[in-house]
Amino acid sequence: MRYSTWHTFFFDIKTGKPDHEATCQGYRDGSAWARGQAWGIYGLALSYRYTRDSSLITLFRKVTEYYLEHLPSDLVPYWDLEFTDGSGEPRDSSSASIAVCGMLEMAKYLEEQEKKQYTSLAKKIMKSLYDSYAVKDAKTSNGLVFHSTYSNKSPYNTCEHKGVDECNSWGDYFYMEALTRLHKDWELYW
Repeated sequence: MRYSTWHTFFFDIKTGKPDHEATCQGYRDGSAWARGQAWGIYGLALSYRYTRDSSLITLFRKVTEYYLEHLPSDLVPYWDLEFTDGSGEPRDSSSASIAVCGMLEMAKYLEEQEKKQYTSLAKKIMKSLYDSYAVKDAKTSNGLVFHSTYSNKSPYNTCEHKGVDECNSWGDYFYMEALTRLHKDWELYW
C-alpha cells in the first residue's frame, strides 16, 4: 500500500461514500504534493496528541516514511515528491519545516529509540534548511526562508503558477516553530 496523501478527495453528495481523489497543487493525480504530505505528518501527530489512538502512530510512521524516502539528497523536497535530484523543479522549503514540526511533536510520544530517530532526522532537515535555504541577510528578503512554493502549474493540475521559489508566511511560521521545538517544549495553541 502507498502512504502518500491526496490533495483533494471527493465524496458522493447523496450517499457520502468515497467517489474519487485528485490533486490541484500536486504535479498529477497519483503523485504526492510535498506540502500535503507534510500536513499529513503534522496532522497525524496532533491527532495522536489529542486522541491517543495508537493506530495513528502506525499511520504516522508510514506517511512519514513515504515522505522521507522521496526527499532529495539535501533533505528539502521539491514541490511534489515525484521529483528527485537534478529535476530542475522548484523546491518547497515550507514542506520541510512543517514535516519537522510533525516529527518533533510525535517524537514526544514514542519510545526512546524511535524518539531519537525522528529527532535526529528533524535536526538534519533543519540544518539543511538553515544552511541552504534560510535568509542570512534581512536586507535581501522580506521573509525568513527562501524557495517555498505555493502552487506550480503542471500539464496535469488546475492550479496557476503562483508563489514559486519565494518566501511565504506559513514557511516562515513553521520554520520558527521548528526552531523553537528544537530548543524547548512547544506549548501548542491548537
